[in-house]
Amino acid sequence: MSALPRFVSAGEALTDMLRTGADSWISQVGGSTWNVARAMARLGVASAFAGAVSRDVFGAALTAASEQAGLDPRFLQQVDKSPLLAIVHELDPPQYFFVGDDSADLYFDAALLPPQWQAQAQWVHFGGISLARQPLADKLVALAVELKAAGVAISYDPNFRVVMDQDYDPIFQRMARLADVIKVSDEDLCGLFRSDDIDAAFATLRGWNPQATYLHTKGAQGAALYRDGTIWRASPPQIKVVDSVGAGDASIAGLLYSLMFRPATHGGDHLRFAVAAGAGACLAAGAAAPDLALVERLFDHCALSAL
Repeated sequence: MSALPRFVSAGEALTDMLRTGADSWISQVGGSTWNVARAMARLGVASAFAGAVSRDVFGAALTAASEQAGLDPRFLQQVDKSPLLAIVHELDPPQYFFVGDDSADLYFDAALLPPQWQAQAQWVHFGGISLARQPLADKLVALAVELKAAGVAISYDPNFRVVMDQDYDPIFQRMARLADVIKVSDEDLCGLFRSDDIDAAFATLRGWNPQATYLHTKGAQGAALYRDGTIWRASPPQIKVVDSVGAGDASIAGLLYSLMFRPATHGGDHLRFAVAAGAGACLAAGAAAPDLALVERLFDHCALSAL
């Protein structure tokens, strides 16, 4: 049996049902936390997705895609429950809702993960709608608390969706206080704080956990990294964007890769690597994860900007 992975992402894997016409739909495998695991694996990191999927055609597609991505199969659980679906009935701007009452993702059981996996994991990532779905959310928060106590580094990307209402606020604060790295976008801040004052929202978030590293992404304007009392800003390379789906997931994967394998690197270069990874995901349709060679090429074209 192969060694246990150094990186694990825990949460949801789902199927996006995209309406392409009046009576036509296409399906795509996805899920924020699943995408991050796949992005890390694409960068060459021994990775796993810890979550549960159905045993039907949708779950089979997610299982096959996980295997194709090289994710450790011991962490993916299959249960005899219905699939979790994201119904995207309008594409521009996106309009969506989730179908997943008593669905497979809610039955994830951390006790069934491989023995001693926590001792081998260097980073574990949380986020997405999994933390807004009970009883799964409480299971994941408990796991994050356990990992933190064991000295495992925690990353967190809330990745705001409409299901994150006032009931999500306590979990949002708890995860923010636990995490070593937090990734947010302007859209996340507006949605999570229910305010258009992005600067005030971000200041509140940082106040909950001043010691954390923050990756604040701003789409085509680039991103900023807040770490150890210093702020860096970087602009993305000039590229022809095909599709921005999955760019945020790729950017947090890029940052975590840089922190794991380039620990002595200057903070600005950690940021440039994250921005390069996000840009790489924009060069192909769907949540396409860039490989390491592509990220390294784009890295040279990501410029640090003045504060």
